[in-house]
Amino acid sequence: MVKRKFAFSLPNEVELIAGSKTKQLCKRIQPGQVAVVHHENLDEMAAEALLQAKVGAVINTASYITGSYPAMGARRLLEGHVPLYEAKGRESLRLLELPEGTLAKLDNDRLYVKEDGKWQSFCLLYPISKEEVEEKWQVAQSRLPIMLSQFIDNTLTYASREKELFLQPLAKLALRTDLTHRHVVVVVRGKHTREDLRLLRTYIQDRRPILLAVDGGADVLLENGYRPDLIVGDMDSVTDGALACGAEIVVHAYVDGRAPGKKRIDGLGLPCHVLPAPGTSEDVAMLLAYEHQAELIVTLGTHTNMIDFLEKGRKGMGSTLLVRTKIGARLIDAKGVSRLYQPRASWHALTLFAAAALVPIIALFAVNPVTRRAAQMVWKHWQLLTS
Repeated sequence: MVKRKFAFSLPNEVELIAGSKTKQLCKRIQPGQVAVVHHENLDEMAAEALLQAKVGAVINTASYITGSYPAMGARRLLEGHVPLYEAKGRESLRLLELPEGTLAKLDNDRLYVKEDGKWQSFCLLYPISKEEVEEKWQVAQSRLPIMLSQFIDNTLTYASREKELFLQPLAKLALRTDLTHRHVVVVVRGKHTREDLRLLRTYIQDRRPILLAVDGGADVLLENGYRPDLIVGDMDSVTDGALACGAEIVVHAYVDGRAPGKKRIDGLGLPCHVLPAPGTSEDVAMLLAYEHQAELIVTLGTHTNMIDFLEKGRKGMGSTLLVRTKIGARLIDAKGVSRLYQPRASWHALTLFAAAALVPIIALFAVNPVTRRAAQMVWKHWQLLTS
């Protein structure tokens, strides 16, 4: 095996925080700690969460990018100057089982951890460079036509299997939130949800739509000064604080009635509805608004393309195709609006700004005897010229 030169080096005695689910790990990790994840083809959303957590480095027991499709996570982290490593060897998966805060250090290509007060050689650790990521990225780009063909086939297959389920109405829920003839904004935590939400601020202020959050979308709303009216999802990526904000909670259950998320809600002592339904939680949120007679459904951050779904581990988007076909003209997708349009200051606003800037200048002339005398002389000179 050829040793590779390290592009980065970990400082001595860093703390490791491990988790099989990156989004859960990001809620616990502290700035400067090293995240240990098992996340093949790390997606951009996970990378953004790690950047926001200000991790010192990331160790992945899987491949950051396999080349099967252009996963954005590794690129985004390297752009943010976060050192990346891949753990190799039989012991690498045991990294995920280490107690939180385990001390570790790097020596050449090997990771050492402190167990029972002694440093133990643990596993091989390889740095990931921008050049490697770019090489796999190019391979992934060349494979896109093949992946697209497979994705379309899977989408049509699942749509054919599940269409009968979507022809039936959802189970009736006695919601206290009245959606009838209202605008409903469905908020999913996506790549540009925060920016899009800011651009919709005027619309939200004017129309006062129902704010329906899908799982972690509730936290995005709260971060931006809004309280969700409804939270729909399997409850795996929303914080306890968001669940306790007073929103009405709908737990998305499997078609057979199993609802793993309800256990968490019960543990918090919160009331909830259980809604068995096929598809993803964002599909269910849109269907819920539709069947409760919402006048317009505006979506933010929803998954709508092949890369979105591959990053979520789904090989097709059959349920999403069926839902969007069923909802039809009532649906407006505002995803990415922040990249389409950036508001500029109006002439009216610029005039007011200029007038405000002149106020201190005028005040200075009024109170300063030298400037006041100069202004009087200019005025008299002007009168002589025009007389």
